[in-house]
Amino acid sequence: MCGRYTLFTPTADLEARFDADFGDREPSYNCAPGQSLPVIADRDPGKTTRMEWGLTPSWADESFDLINARAETVREKRSFADAFERRRCLVPADGFYEWVGGDRGGGKTPYRVAFDDDRPFAMAGIYERWEPPTPETTQTGLGAFGGGAEGGETGDEPDAVETFSIVTTEPNDLVADLHHRMAVILDPDAGEEETWLHGGPDEAAALLDPYPSDDLTAHPVSTRVNSPSVDAPDLIEPVASD
Repeated sequence: MCGRYTLFTPTADLEARFDADFGDREPSYNCAPGQSLPVIADRDPGKTTRMEWGLTPSWADESFDLINARAETVREKRSFADAFERRRCLVPADGFYEWVGGDRGGGKTPYRVAFDDDRPFAMAGIYERWEPPTPETTQTGLGAFGGGAEGGETGDEPDAVETFSIVTTEPNDLVADLHHRMAVILDPDAGEEETWLHGGPDEAAALLDPYPSDDLTAHPVSTRVNSPSVDAPDLIEPVASD
């Protein structure tokens, strides 16, 4: 799976790499589920859009927080199929974390996986727009009801939330030593980022293979990364493995 990643590359370098406006942002050494993070959506690839990591389907009555979608079933599962067909995005990153060993809370060793030159890359993502239920959409045996004032006004309604999920696939040789899944990394030199955003479903599905391990590296890092509230440059520094 992909449950944490990094994005600390300077904004100017990201904008040159992706030809997109990244706006105001801070470097992150511990991007975590539930956070609002920059993605490049198919509808407007010239800029990033902040979306919450953890996809909730548009039809859901409550938040689902699906952080990953399996490449093998993304076209069939109800939670992901419509987003795969119609709403794809690039998830910029410059590394991701995987945990090896026992339970994450007691004994697992986190590893950071990145290109050997720390260059940024795009992971394949899908996204949805979810509108939390309002009183008018709450159902009872007597049908819809609401506690609004005259004219049906109910005051402030919950804001719609855009959420995303990262597509995962079988691991390459490097990641296989750490985990049984890895994020789909798109190859810009082969035009895969453009195809993912604007190609048809069959073209997009053909991209869901593991990225070769040739120029990727992995090293153990501090267990401080276990906490999503910790976000500091030293999280990516190598430490001695047990």
